[in-house]
Amino acid sequence: MSRAATVRTHCHQHAVLKGDADRELMRRSGLDAGCCGLAGNFGFERGHYELSMKIGEQGVLPAVRDTAPGALVLADGFSCRTQIEQGGTGRRALHLAEALALGLDGPLPAHHPERAADRPSTR
Repeated sequence: MSRAATVRTHCHQHAVLKGDADRELMRRSGLDAGCCGLAGNFGFERGHYELSMKIGEQGVLPAVRDTAPGALVLADGFSCRTQIEQGGTGRRALHLAEALALGLDGPLPAHHPERAADRPSTR
């Protein structure tokens, strides 16, 4: 069974390693992934929060808000996951490895499948 996913490629991975191996793994796992854009991951530094959120609002945050309730939200970088969770999206992103592990445990919930992972909130 395939499941849609909104994917946020980590900035460093995108710039240096590309995402070919991850895309192939998602394809083989039945995840239909679409890139939701790049945003800054430097929002933890003093004076960068507002700019980081403005960048997020140009791509990743609206894409996550528009993600269907039954679709996965994937982001491998900690800063990416934090920005998604704290950016008013109402969603929590999973690492690709978490999503694959959850798939081994059986069917995921129909709405907000990330709730099957028992990782504590970053807030």
